[in-house]
Amino acid sequence: MAGLKGGRIFPALCRDGSLILFFLLLFCVSVGFAAVEEKPQHGGILIFAVGGEPPTYDGHRESTFGLIHPISPHYSLLLKFDEDRYPKVVGDLAESWAVSKDQRTYTFKIRQGVKFHDGSILTSKDVKATYDKIIFPPQGVISPRFAFYSCVEKVEAQDDYTVVFHLKWASVSFLASLASPWNYIYKAEILAKNIRWYEKNIMGTGPFKFVEHVAGSHWVGKRNEDYFQKGLPYLDGYRALFIQDTGARVAAIRGGRVHTEFRGFPPTQRDDLVRAMGDQIRVQENSMSTCISIIFNCEKKPFNDPRVRRALTLALDRWEGSKALSKMSIGKWVGGLLRPGSEFALSEEELVQFAGYSRDIQASRREARRLLREAGVPEGFSFDLDNRPTAMPYEIDAIWVADQWRQIGLNVRQKVQDYGAMLNVYRAGSYVAGLYNISDYMDEPDLQFIWSLSADKSSSNFGRYKDPILDDLYQRQNRTMDPVERRNLCKKYQQRVLDEMAYSFPTFWWHRIVLHSAKLKGMKLLPSHFLNQDLSHLWLSKE
Repeated sequence: MAGLKGGRIFPALCRDGSLILFFLLLFCVSVGFAAVEEKPQHGGILIFAVGGEPPTYDGHRESTFGLIHPISPHYSLLLKFDEDRYPKVVGDLAESWAVSKDQRTYTFKIRQGVKFHDGSILTSKDVKATYDKIIFPPQGVISPRFAFYSCVEKVEAQDDYTVVFHLKWASVSFLASLASPWNYIYKAEILAKNIRWYEKNIMGTGPFKFVEHVAGSHWVGKRNEDYFQKGLPYLDGYRALFIQDTGARVAAIRGGRVHTEFRGFPPTQRDDLVRAMGDQIRVQENSMSTCISIIFNCEKKPFNDPRVRRALTLALDRWEGSKALSKMSIGKWVGGLLRPGSEFALSEEELVQFAGYSRDIQASRREARRLLREAGVPEGFSFDLDNRPTAMPYEIDAIWVADQWRQIGLNVRQKVQDYGAMLNVYRAGSYVAGLYNISDYMDEPDLQFIWSLSADKSSSNFGRYKDPILDDLYQRQNRTMDPVERRNLCKKYQQRVLDEMAYSFPTFWWHRIVLHSAKLKGMKLLPSHFLNQDLSHLWLSKE
């Protein structure tokens, strides 16, 4: 059950030979690549496909790859993850930092001379204003990850180049939380005039300046000649093409119209491109800290009854579904609320004790039917399952879920709408059930549990329920420094969400397969397609 913990890179090889020969060749070629370090070249325009578009431009507000892939190159972060030593944290705008002995005061020295794209100088006031917006959002401003920063008492701009975070209590995840790829550093002067300005506009200090966005077509950025990292970026610019259809994105790579697509493709399309393109393409793979979750509006009948929600998770044969869907989809791993194989994730032995994870699917479905009858849900009951238009893997998951639920006497209609419209429906509570992707940039319960906290504690909870027992478990695991105690609390938290109350539950965790032109260099796959998307270290070979 455990997910893959590392990435791998290899040139395309023919898959019709023996597995032994394949892996021997894979080992030899991989060693060869590691032994030869190519010198980066400047110039060229990177062209990549994106399977969705940003609902707004504000990274503090959104949670979709449709924003982070085209927009991240315009911004800098306070901290970021070292792609060579993930999950080690390194400075981006932060030049250095110090932590007090009680781990409740974090002091950061900010790089001097960093320029926004309008030529103005970045100072600690911009960092403070950014994190005030994220951690203490005013009424009407959406900040889906603010609960992740519940330990923060205040942010202080001590002088022009010193920022201090004061914590209410010590938090083991705090430093890594500041390396969130969503925490673009915005300009304080702009936020003071209009805190929602960044929803429709771009102004950062990143390696690329904004050129244009044509909705339904493309996004363009050009090299920032004043970027504070000297010698970077290598590229002259980039062009993101918005292509929703997976087949069309595959065709774009095969035809050489794009160099890559950062999110990932299913195995069948990987194999097709490998056969067609040979040594012109490269493949990188690893497990992802992303899954699709089924969510319910717990205020609406019959989904306000935990018996009904429990019946719906009991009906899912995840173990057999994983075998079948992983052949055609990026959905692969069976797990709970944390990435399978990660430090605090549930083991297979623990999972099978939870509703919906038993290997005896017939017994589970008998219990599901009994619970539905007990809750007064009639045979043939129909309802809509909201979903986004991205076919891979959302449509595949929705079809599978609907088929599983039909086997306990329910009729499900998939309701597909634009991602932004779907989010508005979820936020307004005008839905009954839906699919939603839970995607995070690190294996950290403080981060990955906020989607299931009580609705008054987290704006990311679309279930609209309040559960003080759950909130208490979150706070206890957040504050303990004992890893054994923390793991036990994480298990209890997941048992509450997935089993006792069945508020929401995953289908499958993803396996990331990225294909890119052999000319594209500098790509290093991490467990999240949100990380290191500023494109500063990517380059194109002219050979």
